[in-house]
Amino acid sequence: MDTPPPCGNDKVTRASQDVHVNRPAVIRYAGLAGSVALALAGILGGALPTADLASTPVSIARGPHGGLILACWLVGTAALTGAWWAARSGVPSLRWVAVTGGIWLLPFLVVPPMSSRDVYSYACQGHLYLNGLSPYEAGVATLPCPWLESVSPIWRDTPAPYGPLFVLLAAAVVKVGGSLVPIIALFRLLALAGVVATALCLPTLARRCGVPAERALWVALAGPLVGIHLIGGAHSDALMLGLIVSGLALAVSRPGRPAALLAAGALLGFAVAVKVSAVVVLPFAALVAVGGPVRIRTLLRDGGWLCAGALGALGAVTAASGLGVGWVAGLAHTADLVQFTSPPTAVGMTLTYVGRMVVPGSNAVPAVRGIALLLLAALLVILWWRTATRADPRSALHGAALALAATVACAPAYHPWYATWPLVVLAATTVRTDLIMAVAAASAFLVLPDGSGLARFAKFPGAPLMTVLIVVLVVWYVRGLDLRRDRDQRLPVASGG
Repeated sequence: MDTPPPCGNDKVTRASQDVHVNRPAVIRYAGLAGSVALALAGILGGALPTADLASTPVSIARGPHGGLILACWLVGTAALTGAWWAARSGVPSLRWVAVTGGIWLLPFLVVPPMSSRDVYSYACQGHLYLNGLSPYEAGVATLPCPWLESVSPIWRDTPAPYGPLFVLLAAAVVKVGGSLVPIIALFRLLALAGVVATALCLPTLARRCGVPAERALWVALAGPLVGIHLIGGAHSDALMLGLIVSGLALAVSRPGRPAALLAAGALLGFAVAVKVSAVVVLPFAALVAVGGPVRIRTLLRDGGWLCAGALGALGAVTAASGLGVGWVAGLAHTADLVQFTSPPTAVGMTLTYVGRMVVPGSNAVPAVRGIALLLLAALLVILWWRTATRADPRSALHGAALALAATVACAPAYHPWYATWPLVVLAATTVRTDLIMAVAAASAFLVLPDGSGLARFAKFPGAPLMTVLIVVLVVWYVRGLDLRRDRDQRLPVASGG
């Protein structure tokens, strides 16, 4: 019997299979093209030492290569973000993710600092420390620093907000590097070390939480914020995240073992000594250390080992630096920046606009920020208690991710790379990451290659629009809770017998 010719549906099926086979390659090379375009934007108009610190999108467009810089930045960010988003529902393998993410990061390793000038502040704080001055008591303009003109004016006279470990590392980088180019390269290597540590340890958390390791790694480290900000901007956040994920991975893989928990606590303590934001993870890591049902005795025993390691590491680094706890005072200056990208600041700005119609000169921002910090404290306590009652390491890890998310949402200031804090840990603890990925994707468009934040050019109507968005999200969340409660009440109750 003759074989019938293939029907039209067979052709469609084969065409669909061909598209499916080629899709990973399209995603890989679309993202790489985006990275290369962004690197070109960084080379032509990055946060160079001699760049105009008062630039605007208009002045950049009118300057040398202005049109090309903005086009490469916009197209590159869109291509990299789009490729990352397109593969969020599935990637071929862990190896494919590692190779793709690696080649996407390569262009950012060889560009000047981009999308932030913080690396110059790091260098000046290290230089200050090497010259016998405390960066927690004096701004970098005190000495002055050789690279002072490259530091953003708003941070020249403020104390350092970073922990003692990062100050020691900054001093070592300045001493070894000597001149600016090697110093920047060394800071970038520190950031790369943090990203590599995250990549190596994140699969442990993902497998413990039942999340595919390749998906977790993709969501956490293939996004635009990692290349543009953590590597391109050489931010200390990369090192903090590497230490957090390493500490959590060690704790979840060796619960109840004193030596391992001491080491895990030390890693988390070092994370706090880089950036104090990491402290919100510690109470949840203590639950992870138990590795099962939480009882007061087991929490004091296993959580105690972890906390002892954290306090020991933090205390040792503080003593070695000779700076005491003065770095805590520097945290207050992180609120000097008033931009609507921070939810509480946006609400405060909106209330200020309304209030000044009645009381000229009124300012609601400090009050709303204070309320947000109180709300954060309450949220952390409630979240920890709910997590503790579930007696599940997976819930504890997810609680740590939510604690980081709450910290970012309630903080008085928000920078795009802050979104990586919750994103990295959430990627390993849940597959419901669309909301935080959307935040990260939008954040990638907030800062130009030279470090100019677009938010400062749109305070109005930016703040009212952000306030409306916050209200919509809160209403949506509350309605979701009500719907789930109604659904649970309608479920039939199984009868015994």
